[in-house]
Amino acid sequence: MSKAQQARAAARDFILQEWQRPAADAAVEAARRIAALYGDAALGTLFYGSCLRTGEIEDKILDFYVIVSDYAAAYEGRFLAVANKLIPPNVFYHEFDHGGMVVRSKYAVLSLADLEYRTHADCLNVSVWARFSQPTLLLSAKDGAARDRIAAAIAEAGVTMLEAAKPLTASIEPRDWWVAAFEATYAAELRSEKPGKGLELYLLDQDRYDRFAPYLAAVIAADNKAMPRSPGFLWARRRWNGKVVSFLRLLKASMTFDGGIDYLAWKIRRHSGVEIEVTDWMRRHPVLAGISLFWSLRKRGAFK
Repeated sequence: MSKAQQARAAARDFILQEWQRPAADAAVEAARRIAALYGDAALGTLFYGSCLRTGEIEDKILDFYVIVSDYAAAYEGRFLAVANKLIPPNVFYHEFDHGGMVVRSKYAVLSLADLEYRTHADCLNVSVWARFSQPTLLLSAKDGAARDRIAAAIAEAGVTMLEAAKPLTASIEPRDWWVAAFEATYAAELRSEKPGKGLELYLLDQDRYDRFAPYLAAVIAADNKAMPRSPGFLWARRRWNGKVVSFLRLLKASMTFDGGIDYLAWKIRRHSGVEIEVTDWMRRHPVLAGISLFWSLRKRGAFK
């Protein structure tokens, strides 16, 4: 086994160990029910986001990614499979009653092949590798082989994240690498977050990021890749790609995500404070509504 392979195995094992922590019963049940919607195609459900960090569930929306073997096996209809392949992921809403509490979830569907590609440095779009460099918890894994491949992809997301941050700071401190990476990746999407989000994210799980960084740095050192000749141009490409793809995902979500327009309005209001009055016409014509709202929301500071 090469040094790079050994370093990647150690980073993967860090993720596997991280996944040993318990989750709330409601989150475990939500993950099980969502995975069951995809039958044998479901390989595992990744729990992530603020509800994972805080453990709060009541009156919240849980965030999941369902990792599937392939899209054709995951869906009965061709449209959703094609949409998931062309502009991954597809996003859906799920809710159920758990001991008198309504548990609400937003979940995305991504194939294992897409997960592995989109956490790798070859992927220009930042959204998956930036998201999964943050804490996750794998629930309802199909088997050990699926668990290990998903863990390896999650570890690779961290490698890609810090490797992309190298040209952005001269510091060798984990804090500076993570904050620079978070700030740059947030700027590469249509985000409604306010300035300083990078430091905020780092501080939420500072100990975790500091412990994870040496494993990722070992992989980067073993790979010994040359620094990009024009890092500014590369990040400009990432920003252009991220904003275009984010907009296309929003349009697609308005068609595939039940209650998508209402959810997007809630999300924007929660993160930016910008209020959107959702009308019946907008619910009937979500794509047209999304296009008409795009520029007005941008001018009002709902995203950058």
